[in-house]
Amino acid sequence: MITKAVEFIKSKITETYEIGIILGSGLGTLGEKIENPSFVDYADIPHFPVSTAPGHVGRFVFGTLNGKKVMCMQGRIHLYEGYPVENVVMPIRVMKMMGVKKLIVTNAAGGINESFSVGDIMVITDHINFTGRNCLMGKNDDRFGVRFPDMSFGYSPELSNIAFKCAEKLGMKLQKGVYIGCTGPSYETPAEIRAFRVLGADAVGMSTVQEVIAANHCGIDVLGFSLVSNKAAGLSGERLTEEEVLTIGRQKSEEMQSLITEIVGEF
Repeated sequence: MITKAVEFIKSKITETYEIGIILGSGLGTLGEKIENPSFVDYADIPHFPVSTAPGHVGRFVFGTLNGKKVMCMQGRIHLYEGYPVENVVMPIRVMKMMGVKKLIVTNAAGGINESFSVGDIMVITDHINFTGRNCLMGKNDDRFGVRFPDMSFGYSPELSNIAFKCAEKLGMKLQKGVYIGCTGPSYETPAEIRAFRVLGADAVGMSTVQEVIAANHCGIDVLGFSLVSNKAAGLSGERLTEEEVLTIGRQKSEEMQSLITEIVGEF
């Protein structure tokens, strides 16, 4: 399935792309900043899962960003959409076969760390996989990596350092912390948020962890960002809504675009 998908994309796209970007909820407008773009809709790719999440366009954008060739996902695949975990990470393996060596993942997340404010951007230093799944279960595919990949540096310290230097150059302040990934689609309960804080999580969301596991398995270096789109359940005293997440994403999109564009130029 992966081979067929890659063959189809290569019939449309002939160049090699070493930088991959995954745009989370409300952050898809960065794809519009890519120069000389070529588009491939997920729905047209053989065997490829189609993104159904609100705010996710559902296509690859190939082109140039700050002088570098990038392969950008406008919309990702989530476990809560009902796909098997191997489908959720299929885009990562396609990226690997397209030549990607560095990956920037973004997501919208609920802030657990009470020192965070809505609208903060957090560099992900580590994650907790609370989905109950692992995309590497089953027979290992030796084309991509070893049976037991190490996750000690799942989020590249080197790339994180670049992110902080670029943010300083732009006059931006970044937070840093641990992301915990759940399946969704229901938001977490206040009791779960209290438990996650004890576990050491600073932000919570419904994506990213499987993608990062697959990327590390493939030997791709990862830089991760969470946009704190809301206070996690029980912290604000209000009900959580999908529109709140998308609204904050739109409000912070220009800032995120500037940061990622600057970082890509340093890769």
